[in-house]
Amino acid sequence: MPRGQRLLIPNVCYHIIQRGNQKQNIFLEDADFRKYLQILLHYKRKYSFKLYAYCLMPNHIHLIVEVKKVNDLAKIMQGVSLTYTLWFNKKYEKVGHLWQGRFKNMIIQKDRYLIDCLNYIEYNPLRAHLTSSPVDYMWSSWKYRTLNIKSNLLDRVPNF
Repeated sequence: MPRGQRLLIPNVCYHIIQRGNQKQNIFLEDADFRKYLQILLHYKRKYSFKLYAYCLMPNHIHLIVEVKKVNDLAKIMQGVSLTYTLWFNKKYEKVGHLWQGRFKNMIIQKDRYLIDCLNYIEYNPLRAHLTSSPVDYMWSSWKYRTLNIKSNLLDRVPNF
């Protein structure tokens, strides 16, 4: 059965989720998280997309992005995913798929739901019992967004 075509609309945000294959961990140590963020920054500069939030969990990632061209979404995620997979497999002497199928993307209107989604993503480590406070979780945008700490990766959330 062929997979369905993605619903892509201009001038909206997308909540992107991508899981490790068979729910395996895709980040095994701090250097892995850092490398993923470095790759994400590379593709952010290449495609000039907006990144409003992120949270890297041990076995999956969440991003909220806004792209200039709707067709760039697949190019960005393919580039980030492939680059990270090649790096990860070389580092850990593995072969094969790292990710569980295609990334998922949900459309987010720039309204109150965007704020709710930001909070959902950034509080994910608390729900997973990885930390007791969002400020302590290093692999989330919470502290940059909430405490207004400068970040090359994160963009300011648009006013609505």
